Amino acid sequence: MKLGITGGIGSGKTSVCRVFNILGIPVFSADPEAQRIMNSDKSVISGINEIAGKDLYADGTLNRMELASIIFNDPDVLKKVNSLVHPVVFEDFIRWTEEQKSPYVIMEAAILFESGASNLVDRVATVYAPVEERIARVTRRNRLTREQVMDRIRNQMDDEMRMKMSDYVINNSENDMIIPVILKIHEDLLNHLNS
Repeated sequence: MKLGITGGIGSGKTSVCRVFNILGIPVFSADPEAQRIMNSDKSVISGINEIAGKDLYADGTLNRMELASIIFNDPDVLKKVNSLVHPVVFEDFIRWTEEQKSPYVIMEAAILFESGASNLVDRVATVYAPVEERIARVTRRNRLTREQVMDRIRNQMDDEMRMKMSDYVINNSENDMIIPVILKIHEDLLNHLNS
């Protein structure tokens, strides 16, 4: 069984996944996996350079800031890059899943629904946090400006739609307790598997 965990930038997906990991559930994080692929897969690298119309690997690794500035200003380029990278990430996830021995596995992906990765999982949990908290977390963590964070938020599915499409919602606001909710989801999945 596969659980997808998604949520907007800064919602706290990584913290939630850490708790599942402590429970012995392996987590496949799609974003770092995509970054690895974008720096190592030769056909992806040449595809990205072709889409961008220039060499984004001048120092040997992808200039992520330059790519971000191109894709966040051109939805067409974003679509092309995603259609190049996502299938490779999905193949890796399927291969990885087959190697796991746990009752279920997790795919963590910010754009689980937008990328089509939701079709690879059986259930979805959305991690939700108020926008202002998310902005504060991301500006602290990634040294981005408020406007850069807002650009990323605007490029992702809105929380309401994400929550409507999910089986579970984990509120990860400063004053919400996430562990009891995660334990309940974990128990629900185990019960489902045992029934």
